[in-house]
Amino acid sequence: MSDIVTLFKALADETRLRVLKLLGRGELCVCEIAAALGMEQPRLSFHLRILKKAGIIIDRRQERWIVYRLNEEDMLIRFLLLSIDERISAEQARLDLQRLAAFGGRDNSGRSKRKKKKKEGSC
Repeated sequence: MSDIVTLFKALADETRLRVLKLLGRGELCVCEIAAALGMEQPRLSFHLRILKKAGIIIDRRQERWIVYRLNEEDMLIRFLLLSIDERISAEQARLDLQRLAAFGGRDNSGRSKRKKKKKEGSC
């Protein structure tokens, strides 16, 4: 019973739902998610930890980054993710994706596409 409570508590936050919407497009590193949501990385890491503890997302190391993706192995989680995807505001999702595109982040090989601008929170 505590697993289902943890799952629903993790889904009871708008920021975490926005993270899930972004991850629905593929895996992302913390810096990419932070840029898309306009958040500081430490605050975002708190939300990612909750989603990971609930089993909704999975992480893996890729060079110097930790990349996150949806855990689509559990049928209940898959169903909930589909429901969330349909209900997130299209306008909010569009704004998040615009910020993500402007950020640049990593390319498919995992290398940063941005110039060295550490002050802006780049990867």
